[in-house]
Amino acid sequence: MSKADDIYIKTCEDILENGFSSEGQKIRARWADGSPAHTMKRFGVVNRYDLAEEFPALTLRPTPLKLCVGELLWIWQKKSNRIAELGSHIWDAWAGEDGTIGKAYGYQLGVKYIFGQGEMDQVDNALWQLKNTPYSRRILTNIFNFGDLHEMGLAPCAYSMTFNVTGNRLNAILNQRSQDILTAGNWNVAQYAVLVHMFAQVSGMEAGELVHVIADAHIYDRHAPIVREMLKRPPYPAPVLRLNPDVRDFYDFTADDAVLENYRTNPQIKNIPVAV
Repeated sequence: MSKADDIYIKTCEDILENGFSSEGQKIRARWADGSPAHTMKRFGVVNRYDLAEEFPALTLRPTPLKLCVGELLWIWQKKSNRIAELGSHIWDAWAGEDGTIGKAYGYQLGVKYIFGQGEMDQVDNALWQLKNTPYSRRILTNIFNFGDLHEMGLAPCAYSMTFNVTGNRLNAILNQRSQDILTAGNWNVAQYAVLVHMFAQVSGMEAGELVHVIADAHIYDRHAPIVREMLKRPPYPAPVLRLNPDVRDFYDFTADDAVLENYRTNPQIKNIPVAV
């Protein structure tokens, strides 16, 4: 069993057995038919993944790495908010009439600020610090910009990355305000694990730990039966991530440069209802 499976199973079981139900509470999310999308949730879930030991890909069902990395690079490399530049339909439900998700995600990472080394955006600043001041305790990004929230199609869920170097290992903390455990349970873990590997490679380091902090980890009411069935599946060993070793500039990476080898999984779960 991959450790990602073990962590995922324990998280799901904890939510289903000990979670707080939003039944009777005022909620925002709705199903396509207009009915309220209630959840069972746990507050303050913290999961740790040692990326030097194995890649945290779920095997209870496949995590489509190419799509994950494509979205990651759309946000962190293209710094885009235009869904036509994404190449998938993941963000269609949150797009406005102008074809963007507003001043969200990639838009925020592309905004330039004055740092000690000059004017640059948050991604370039993090990469500069990792190469020049790796032991700084200020290497982080944050896209939860309160001044722009009213112009965002969706307030950022995974909103902050803090990078920290120990020896030659690059570690990171991913902060997430909310996570739909069924639809996105391994998605963010896999893509930000890839980001740590990419940042480590271009900075001359090795990937260390990824710590994932989720404020509100929840399972929707219509997802609970699907989750229970998925947890009955047999897990498999973790796959191995292979990054193109020739890439030395973060902006040269493509989605094809990250490949999972020996990735054995259970079948994909299709037609999962999504609350908006």
